[in-house]
Amino acid sequence: MRIFVQSSSLIPGTAWHGKLALTYRQQGSKTVPVVQTQAPLKVQRPFYPEGESVCHSVVLHTAGGMVGGDRLSYAIVVEPGAHAWVTTTAAAKIYGDHPHQRPAIVVGTVQVATGACLEWLPQESIVFSGAHYHQHWRIDLAPGAHWLGWDILRLGRTAHGEKFLAGEVRSRFEVFQNQRSVWVDPQWLLGDERTWSGVHGLHQCPVIGTLAYVGQPVPVEWVAAARDCWPAARRHPGEAGVTRLQAGLLCRYRGHSTQDARRWFEAVWHQLRPHYAQRPALRSRLWQR
Repeated sequence: MRIFVQSSSLIPGTAWHGKLALTYRQQGSKTVPVVQTQAPLKVQRPFYPEGESVCHSVVLHTAGGMVGGDRLSYAIVVEPGAHAWVTTTAAAKIYGDHPHQRPAIVVGTVQVATGACLEWLPQESIVFSGAHYHQHWRIDLAPGAHWLGWDILRLGRTAHGEKFLAGEVRSRFEVFQNQRSVWVDPQWLLGDERTWSGVHGLHQCPVIGTLAYVGQPVPVEWVAAARDCWPAARRHPGEAGVTRLQAGLLCRYRGHSTQDARRWFEAVWHQLRPHYAQRPALRSRLWQR
């Protein structure tokens, strides 16, 4: 594992560029992954706790974190009829890059074919104050395809009393279905006092989260069920909201606890999964904490 103080990325002109290409295809009744990786990204052996039709994959970032100039590239393809469930081994850490202020960049492309499903459920990312973090994801869905993903950010190392008062986060998710844009979510959070304290910014909340499901129009009952999950998940001060999309559902969290965000998102996932995947949700052993 790379130790931060010994990172080659601290040497001017050097940086990691990790690459991961994952293709899931159906062989008989089994979803099988085809994996290509470039350090520091790796994928653990697939496992099938739900049976052969759903492949569970765990992505490992062996460097232990990103600094400015580092780049991670993901290319995920789910072929017709396949079902992939993907998470990460641990929280991602985004360190500052003083004095260069180069961004750490994550770029992902996703293609999900007709009758296929991808569930992208990573653990949270911790963005240190002073870090510049850019991520851009494009998800292309065929008719009859389903995608559910979440993204949880902790801004600053709040356990050390750190506030996110320097640096920036730029995030953009774009989802297309049948070559038509159905959801675009651009975000820009500047690390300063105005963003940190402003009611239209973070409102002194270090944790923000987004869950989106896209694949088919959702009835109002799904929205109500997602809202009803929030009171039981909440342990700390925080706010939650649910919105219908053109062909899906969107959940937002702003608060003080990654665990509250995770509990709520998991509860929503448990509500939605029987509808789009015709099977109950199964909690990962990696999340047992």
